[in-house]
Amino acid sequence: MAEDGAVTLYKATSITDAKKNSFSIKAGLAQMLRGGAIVEVSTLNQAKIAEEAGACCLVITEPNRQGISRMPDPSIIKQIKRCVLIPVMARSRVGHFVEAQILERVGVDYIDESEVLAIADEDNFINKHNFGCPFVCGCKNLGDALRRVREGAAMIRTQGDLLGTGNIAETVKNVRSVMGEIRILNNMDEDEVFAFSKEIVAPYDLVAQTKQMGRLPVVHFAAGGIVTPADAALMMQLGCDGVFVGSEVFDNGSDPYKRVRGIVEAVRHYNDPHVLVENSCGLEEEMAGLNVSEETMEPFGEGGA
Repeated sequence: MAEDGAVTLYKATSITDAKKNSFSIKAGLAQMLRGGAIVEVSTLNQAKIAEEAGACCLVITEPNRQGISRMPDPSIIKQIKRCVLIPVMARSRVGHFVEAQILERVGVDYIDESEVLAIADEDNFINKHNFGCPFVCGCKNLGDALRRVREGAAMIRTQGDLLGTGNIAETVKNVRSVMGEIRILNNMDEDEVFAFSKEIVAPYDLVAQTKQMGRLPVVHFAAGGIVTPADAALMMQLGCDGVFVGSEVFDNGSDPYKRVRGIVEAVRHYNDPHVLVENSCGLEEEMAGLNVSEETMEPFGEGGA
């Protein structure tokens, strides 16, 4: 992958310093999070609980508020960064490169260009090669993922449920879509890869690299509806490198530490049924507020599949 070539900045007369913003360095920083759980927090207390429970990184968000959702208040980021030792991530709106500039200046370790927030630019994503900070981007299929990598994403997040309901069905669907397309690609002749790259609207060199590696060329996490150890282990067994855990794990129940710790252990030991049983016991009351109502469930077989 031609990660070290010159990339044009937003200013037409400037060119990035390939050594300063080398993609390989950012991809390496993202690799450090493999096999971990990234936990969404909105307060200092939640951040401390997540760190103690073994989270590999924190996603700092603002508490739910009405209206347009934007990047978190920089003062909240600074407060939490002063009190934790693990990496910190914050979200910017899709296409809002000024929010990304602010977050990078504040000193976050990773920036998530997130569709969870309001969309700032409906047609364009941030040119992530212009930043020294690694970016995370969402996808729903292989074409999405590779287009984001071409733009400079060092980590891909396969996104499912955006409503915080605890429904993992959409996440499973999208993860299986990405993994299924990779399996199809792996079984193709070299001559077929050109047509396949056109079909999924992705850069040929990244499609060829994905075929050669048998996986995405960057770290691949899953997000949305992951609220139990079983959910986390499911994502890992489907082939993901780690999971994002929403702030809903702090919203209900009396022991958020137990819930976060259970998910962290499930990610680390996703193939060990004994560990999964141990960390799944006693969570029914903790999950009570995250049950999806029948009205929001789509009857099986009626989704147009």
